Amino acid sequence: MNIDFNKNQNGLVPAIIQDANTKNVLMLGYMNEEAYKKTIEIKKVTFYSRTKQRLWTKGEESGNFLNVISVKNDCDNDTLLIKVNPVGPTCHKGTDTCWGETNKQSYGFLSKLENVIKNRRAEANLKKSYVASLFEKGINKIAQKVGEEAVEVVIEAKDNDDNLFLNESADLLFHFLILLQAKGFKLQHVVKVLEERNH
Repeated sequence: MNIDFNKNQNGLVPAIIQDANTKNVLMLGYMNEEAYKKTIEIKKVTFYSRTKQRLWTKGEESGNFLNVISVKNDCDNDTLLIKVNPVGPTCHKGTDTCWGETNKQSYGFLSKLENVIKNRRAEANLKKSYVASLFEKGINKIAQKVGEEAVEVVIEAKDNDDNLFLNESADLLFHFLILLQAKGFKLQHVVKVLEERNH
């Protein structure tokens, strides 16, 4: 890997630290060539401390190491993206990230939809939504609805109307998310099973 440590006068390049699983950015640090070589050698993120003027391996005092999964260079060869598996919180203040955010898995809009379903279920007594009515009817009705939607997806898959196929697929996914919550699970539990099968 060709890293341009001479681009900045201090011989340092920024190193963006990203959780390999959640894809969340955990922190930003700086590396000189020696810190980079040590990171590669011990497979734990090691920075150059501008304050202490020395190398420091993240977690050397706290035990909250950043175990290296991969290292990539950017298009200008002057910034590193390091994907890690963090051990414990990353920030010295005890938070998951240096921005005070929780380092949890997000599936974008699907995670947002899971929260909508959760809220509709919780508000069942306040207002009658379609989701609340399904939870009220119980697990058998929810499971039946998933089955019906699955059959409709199969039927539309055999035809040539892509719009209908996608709409039925969306209905199936939506009702499956409801079923997951009715059983006490979330999408992340299914993803974990798929990940384990991939090993």
